[in-house]
Amino acid sequence: MPTQLEGRRGGAVGAKIDYRDGHWIVPDHPIIPFIEGDGTGPDIWRAAAKVFDAAVARTSGGKRSVVWREILAGEKSFNQSGDWLPEETLGVIREHRVAIKGPLTTPVGGGIRSLNVALRQVLDLYACIRPVRHIAGVPAPVKQPAKLDIVIFRENIEDVYAGIEYKAGSPEADALIEFLQRRFGAKIRAGSAIGIKPMSKFGSQRLIVKAIQYAIKRRRPSVTLVHKGNIMKFTEGGFRDWGYEVAKERFAEQTVTEAEGAKRKEDVSKVMIKDRIADAMFQQLVLRPDEYSVIAAPNLNGDYLSDAAAAQVGGLGLAPGGNVGDGYAVYEATHGTAPKYAGQDKVNPSSVILSGVMMFEELGWEDVGRAIVRGLEGAIASKHVTYDLARQLPGATEVSTSAFADAIIEHLS
Repeated sequence: MPTQLEGRRGGAVGAKIDYRDGHWIVPDHPIIPFIEGDGTGPDIWRAAAKVFDAAVARTSGGKRSVVWREILAGEKSFNQSGDWLPEETLGVIREHRVAIKGPLTTPVGGGIRSLNVALRQVLDLYACIRPVRHIAGVPAPVKQPAKLDIVIFRENIEDVYAGIEYKAGSPEADALIEFLQRRFGAKIRAGSAIGIKPMSKFGSQRLIVKAIQYAIKRRRPSVTLVHKGNIMKFTEGGFRDWGYEVAKERFAEQTVTEAEGAKRKEDVSKVMIKDRIADAMFQQLVLRPDEYSVIAAPNLNGDYLSDAAAAQVGGLGLAPGGNVGDGYAVYEATHGTAPKYAGQDKVNPSSVILSGVMMFEELGWEDVGRAIVRGLEGAIASKHVTYDLARQLPGATEVSTSAFADAIIEHLS
């Protein structure tokens, strides 16, 4: 049984979420840590938590609840302790396994390059999962935004985000250039900055396995490996080859390659594994979005694709995200902190709300996720929306962050 803690909510004793044999063990009153975030983070977190609590209570008839536990990171933590990402915060996430966060600022100057990247690397949250689909009523720049319904699995630890780079003219860069020229005959212009792009078979395959497992579980028709292997043959090309290899080794009975497409007609339950060159994939998402379902990509490609896809369906304000490892997960708003709107109760909280939907779905509370989505769709249909949507929706009434949360709650079903 989950370990009980002294924390209570409405008379219920909160308990820890556990993870065994690849499955979450979730009590009726789980303790879930949260980081409210910087800038507009407090505003959108308050709105999101209100929606979460209402949806959990309504779908369970009051039998379930979340015991929220605040942990610190970012500016709030730095102002209190001088530490952007305290070890205590990491320890609490490890202890409780699942957390959710608002946007965090990136420290300027030395120290941590990115708090988000640090969280992913320290906790080995190797899969950044970004579902992208259109919500009815949301203005979009393309004619048929509803055709785009994809889930992007972005490798989260390796690639250029591993942080191995040296400044132009530094002793490290000059020494590395000299070594590459002398040892391998590399042609590198003097005075260049140098970056190293590590991509391993292990890291690539565990990400691709998670993408294939998702497609099988959710009955999605395909997984597309997106890479630049025509140029970077041993890193990006390796990602592609390792993907096909692990699909054949571990999912032979449940998958078929695009090259074996004839078999697809014999058994439509099989997931098709295919690949696309990264630059061509951007065009495909615009011209033929309904041909893609789940995408697996290296870190940088996945970063670009996630934001580009979100732009087609209304932007990052409605884009959820989750960073998931084996037995640990941190869900997050995917947009920035927007400090100029901090404390104004103005911005759209949908990104962190939809990230909460992902979290509840992962934990097996699908009914909560469905209720929240219906509530969001209802609020947008009623045209009582935050300023970013109101300025694009004829006849809309602009409301505050908190009032938008109330509108979502009103339409929960």
